[in-house]
Amino acid sequence: MRIVSRRALGVLVVLGVLGSAACTADPAPPASGDPAGKSLVIAVAKEPATLDPRQGYAPFGAAKIFDGLVEHAATGTLRPALATTLPLPSADGKSWTARLRTDVSYTDGSGFDAADVVATYKTALDPASPLHARFWMLTNVAQVDPTTVRFDLSTPSATFADLLVLGIPASTSTPENLVGTGPYKLVDWERGNRLVLTANKAHYAGEPAITTVTVEFIPDDQVRAQRMRDGKLDGAELPATLARDFAKTDGLNVIEHDSADLRAVTFVDQGPTADPALRLALNLAVDRQQLVATALAGHGTIASLPVPPVLAEFVEPGARMDYDATRAVTVLDAGGWTLGADGVREKAGVRAEFAVTYPLGDITSRDLLAAFAEQVKAVGIKVTATPTRDPDPSTPRLLAYGDPFDPDPALYPLLHPAGGTIADSLDAARATTDPAQRAVAYRALERAYLTAPTMDVLGTPTHSYVMRENWTGYQSVVDATGTDHTWGPWWNLQTWKPT
Repeated sequence: MRIVSRRALGVLVVLGVLGSAACTADPAPPASGDPAGKSLVIAVAKEPATLDPRQGYAPFGAAKIFDGLVEHAATGTLRPALATTLPLPSADGKSWTARLRTDVSYTDGSGFDAADVVATYKTALDPASPLHARFWMLTNVAQVDPTTVRFDLSTPSATFADLLVLGIPASTSTPENLVGTGPYKLVDWERGNRLVLTANKAHYAGEPAITTVTVEFIPDDQVRAQRMRDGKLDGAELPATLARDFAKTDGLNVIEHDSADLRAVTFVDQGPTADPALRLALNLAVDRQQLVATALAGHGTIASLPVPPVLAEFVEPGARMDYDATRAVTVLDAGGWTLGADGVREKAGVRAEFAVTYPLGDITSRDLLAAFAEQVKAVGIKVTATPTRDPDPSTPRLLAYGDPFDPDPALYPLLHPAGGTIADSLDAARATTDPAQRAVAYRALERAYLTAPTMDVLGTPTHSYVMRENWTGYQSVVDATGTDHTWGPWWNLQTWKPT
């Protein structure tokens, strides 16, 4: 299934049955043991390094312990949150004004006002801030009055309002004592194990019906699946190959989200992957249709270019890196890569052999790399997949990247260093607010990438989740890379209700 617009609703595929007659048994007790269903236990693969939005936490909003000025709806459109209405641009597009709610307070009882907004966004002005790259166009943020904030930009930005989902901590917050206005507040964070949130009874939108949320951090896919089988979890993200085992289990739903989660093998400027001929040959040697059918078990989208297919309006029609093993061999031969006796090519004493790292316990990445290695072996390139807890960006790795709302935040830092037409296209996309012209720029980037790829895009997996049927309120969204407790099916869990 496909998303035809970045503002389209994420596709929901139910592999089990949502509340139908096929699931006749009474709902199993929640993993917390709470028969009233007011507690929820979920598991995610990745633990956040921080819960501070000023340090990059929850870039798409839905931060649970914080609210943003605006928030995304399920369709991807924006709606006001801490702002009374959607922020408005000036006539020249170089400033935006946000007017704030007056009925909001922090969980410590202190009031929310413009000073908190200014203090949060001021941190993005520091070039050393993790937020600086996303807020590259922001030059200043100022309090007009206690309920009005103005953002000044270096240039008009077509997507600036989308960035205002950033959570707003109290201006007095420290990394050790974060205070927010969100529907939940932090009770306990046992690093490496779990996070516990409890409902904010004074939240401006009302107290959530699910009053306690426990988030377990379990990097290993198999372990998450086993805890789901053991009834220790109420929901978890799982690879499609594991999730499908739950499809016929009474009381459980298996759902899928489309995603902007592109998986790509990165190249580095040293060793064999520094060579342009080998880079192109690696791209030509990949049968991506087979990768999706086998490594992703059919639960994914064929992709060979760096713009996520879910952002269809930015994709060049008909452009793709076709599988052509014969041409790959020709490119390698012409580039001076000769075939050795052991079947591995060599050029000037450098073997066409390298390792690609991927996150330990990530079955989807493991299976993609195994299939990739087998395919490129046929043209004389040897790839070894190496699991690791901490992939090194200075060596080839399987990278997961993508933004479900706009290409720029993910693509600019990733591809701009390549220079040439690719960098010029990224700059052109930033220089216009006209959606049509932005699409032209990204399509030019894709055409340039086809002739000189800077990585090897393998495909886009859909994201599969297993969840108990004990609650109503779930809505599908388009996923970003990875899954955490702020996005995926849990983006709006503050509105869920026990059945």
